[in-house]
Amino acid sequence: MSKITFDLDVMRTFVTGIELGSFAKAADRLGRSTSAVSAQLKKLEDQVGSPILRKSGRGMLPTPAGETLLAYGRRLLELNDEAAAAVRGVDLEGWIRLGIPEDFGERILTDVLGRFARAHPRVRIEAKIARNATLLDLITGGQLDLALTWDGGISTPHSEHLRNFAMHWIGAADPQLQASYAGDEPLPLVAFEAPCLMRSCATSALDHANIPWRLSFTSPSLSGIWAAVAAGLGVTVRTAAGLPKHLRIIDNPALPTLPMLGLSLHRLEAEPDMAVQRLREIMVETLMEEEMGQQLRAA
Repeated sequence: MSKITFDLDVMRTFVTGIELGSFAKAADRLGRSTSAVSAQLKKLEDQVGSPILRKSGRGMLPTPAGETLLAYGRRLLELNDEAAAAVRGVDLEGWIRLGIPEDFGERILTDVLGRFARAHPRVRIEAKIARNATLLDLITGGQLDLALTWDGGISTPHSEHLRNFAMHWIGAADPQLQASYAGDEPLPLVAFEAPCLMRSCATSALDHANIPWRLSFTSPSLSGIWAAVAAGLGVTVRTAAGLPKHLRIIDNPALPTLPMLGLSLHRLEAEPDMAVQRLREIMVETLMEEEMGQQLRAA
């Protein structure tokens, strides 16, 4: 049986199309015609020997074989891109100060730092995990080179919107603890100490819906919030980013709908040095991959 050697250009087209949710958009991004993209996908499918895409509404989603190929394709491209970046930036060195919210501190930060360190071992990264207001103060005060923050309407001179996240009501996974949230008593709310964007969104939504509430627990840290919710002290409002497995999104029509929340990336300088630019690229790529993973799990 002959071995299959995948064409990385073809693999990049496949992965980009899935991540963008459109192969027409992938064609634009990669500078190819739609017919060329179709030919590449046909070649990939012939190599695999089974369908890798299926129709879903107006778009396409990977089949089970396609999902397997997508996972390996990302790893192949990541290794290829790391190799290319390492060769181009073999002398890259310096010091980068990065700020990130707690929601992304465990999974995203680990992936980003690992990918960056493998490609650029001579660059030192000083990472700070903090709340939104602190991160904005640090980037505007020149104490961070890059800062990832929730969008609360405060911009900086060199910021870019990355994507929107849905906010959710989140509670303990234990049904017995969940039962205590129903009834005529004020809704027990677990939240960050003020000021907090998500706390403000939660109380505003409850007030508009004429639902009584009370602050049952406040914390200066996200780990404290997760612990209080898991113990059944109340519900909280967060996005699905970094959601622990022992908590769950509450599907209760009695609770008001919550708005979307934007995520922005701020740069200290308009044209940062090569090391900062590369870290920015890896952060954006990692967030896109995480979003795609969430969509596939939901599908």
